[in-house]
Amino acid sequence: MKDQQESFSRRDFIRLSGLSTLSLTLGYYISGCDHTVKVINSQTASSVIELVAWISIDTNGDIKLMNHRSEMGQGTQQTIPQILAEELEVGMDQITVVSASANPKKYGPQPQEGSFSVRGWCQQLLKMGATARQMLIMAAAKQWNVPVTECSAKNGQVYHQPTNQKAGYGSLVEEATKIKPPSNVTLKERKDYTIIGKPLPRNDIPSKVNGTAVFGLDKKLPGLLYAVVERNPRFRGKVKSFDDTETRKIIGVKHVCKVQRAVFGSLYEGVAVVANSIWAAMQGRKVLRVEWDDTGFDYVSTEQMEVQMRQNLKKPAPSPQFEKVFKQASDTLSVVYETPYQAHSCMEPLNCTVHVHDNRIDVWGPLQEANWTQADLSQRMNIPIENVTVHMTFLGGGFGRKAFTDYPHEAALLSKELNAPVQVVWTREDDMIAGPFRPGAFFACRGGLDKEGKIMAFQTITSTQWIGQEWSSTPYADPEPAGYNKGGIEGLLQPYYKSIPHYSFAGIGNRVPMPVMWWRSVYASTNGFACESFIDELAHKAQKDPMDFRRRHLLENRYQAFIDKLEAVSSWKSRTTKGWGVAITQCFGSIAGHIVIVSRNADKKLQIDKIIALMDCGWYVNPDIIKAQVEGAIVMGLGAACLHAIHFQDGMTVEKNFDTYLMPRILDIPEIEVHIMENNEKPGGVGEPGLPPFAPALCNAIFDLTGKRIRKLPFALDEI
Repeated sequence: MKDQQESFSRRDFIRLSGLSTLSLTLGYYISGCDHTVKVINSQTASSVIELVAWISIDTNGDIKLMNHRSEMGQGTQQTIPQILAEELEVGMDQITVVSASANPKKYGPQPQEGSFSVRGWCQQLLKMGATARQMLIMAAAKQWNVPVTECSAKNGQVYHQPTNQKAGYGSLVEEATKIKPPSNVTLKERKDYTIIGKPLPRNDIPSKVNGTAVFGLDKKLPGLLYAVVERNPRFRGKVKSFDDTETRKIIGVKHVCKVQRAVFGSLYEGVAVVANSIWAAMQGRKVLRVEWDDTGFDYVSTEQMEVQMRQNLKKPAPSPQFEKVFKQASDTLSVVYETPYQAHSCMEPLNCTVHVHDNRIDVWGPLQEANWTQADLSQRMNIPIENVTVHMTFLGGGFGRKAFTDYPHEAALLSKELNAPVQVVWTREDDMIAGPFRPGAFFACRGGLDKEGKIMAFQTITSTQWIGQEWSSTPYADPEPAGYNKGGIEGLLQPYYKSIPHYSFAGIGNRVPMPVMWWRSVYASTNGFACESFIDELAHKAQKDPMDFRRRHLLENRYQAFIDKLEAVSSWKSRTTKGWGVAITQCFGSIAGHIVIVSRNADKKLQIDKIIALMDCGWYVNPDIIKAQVEGAIVMGLGAACLHAIHFQDGMTVEKNFDTYLMPRILDIPEIEVHIMENNEKPGGVGEPGLPPFAPALCNAIFDLTGKRIRKLPFALDEI
């Protein structure tokens, strides 16, 4: 699977992402290689076009805009068409949004990860909308026999001011198909936008409120069977035997059989209970008896894993250059930070509906990586990829977990064996116990200050379970010795690499059998806590204001402007006697800064009074979606910092549901104020960058109030 998942190279992505199309009555595509535009006959478009996204206009003027990315709450169902509509010159109330199925030849790469939807696609989408609009203008000018330069478009119509003529897009599409599209179009300047940059209401909200939105569990098919799977609580063990005597007595239970799912380089086993209702399947599993063979599996605990991570921090051989400079520093600091394993805990547990039949596969589900699912099933089931159709439903959260291909694979194997469509449903306990998880991480940080109180030496050694290591042929082999400066550290602000004369990074991978994978903001979620907590500790060591200390090291104009804005919106320079903490991180092309304000309540318990967040994501589409994403990231960060963690005992997950893996409740959420930087920078991500600054900002605020440094997550606020 590693080769399959990495099959889209950067060059392939750039090549494919330049393609776009206008379909039905008017069709075209723009080649990413030669930038030529070709007109497509509308009757044959579906069979001959290789596209990235669709704009469909019929003779009645009905406009459909295709969203080729999955919607898991982050807002692509609104932002993708909002970009298209801006240059197409139509209002959002004039369009219908349609979700695309997986088709890399037609739509290009469709993985929903890395906060990439806008930052990766905006230019192609803008050009697509502008080209379509210009072709319609050219069609109207030809029809009226007037200069193209005298015509303009607005609200789905083309106007000729000198003669007061106007025509709707629907009446022009037939003529537009006869026109050679322009090879170059002029895009609007941001000051002329009427849709982009505006807080327009999301078009998916009404359907989610009235219940018509289709999530994975909503999919129904004739003859659909429902399955739940009893999986090994120790992840990788085999099914030795099972007794389904009592299970088959449950009314509605149809089948009980062994099933596998591919998790990285291993096949994990389980026993599936299949019934004519999900309730019957769940009741049947309760009385199922399974004996597991866990031969060769290490029954590790969290305590053992933590010991290993601490020991790993000492494994890299000293860096002579760094050690020499470190000893020359006027003042030094050496500390260790600890972050735990985390579950993804999407409000919608995993589920997938698959029908394997007639040398084809149909898939419906909450999938972040439709292309990967399509390619994986094609390879594993030996079915041509063009015969694997993956339909994306709405996702009730994803956070990286629903990018994995294990749960569609499990459903496909059951469908093939039973020769029927099958919907596999994971319970909350299934989701929590089986993982994969965000890996825990330990950080050994050392820093040296010069006589002026500036950082002259900065070192971070990371000990964690590397994501993707399990794709190797020997996933749990002893990791190779770590070398220094093989790369940076995700989350650390880029200007530090210029302002710090001597920096040193190293990492050691832990050897444990627990499956791990991406979690919202990936490594930045743990790195950000360590780096920004350490920067704050160095500021205190230098006896400098934490914001001024950062300003002295972040010398580029963009970062100086960011700090100016953060100080202004928070009134940092006139802060009160409460505890104030700041943290600024960078990932996925964006800069995010949080200021957290804490105090003691009447019962002398610590409380968070307010969070002020600033997001610099450059060019952006919808400010309300940005604010919602930052708020959601902060709430998720609050849970990870103060409420929950995954622990292991005897090789099994301890926390199994929300009674022990506590989630933030509405009363736990303080006031959150979100601001957005206005600048001309390239677009960056939004869904993930808002999370990493929260934990360090909170811990820095607690230190400001109490003098106590928190270097291990999670911690209980009311115990500080």
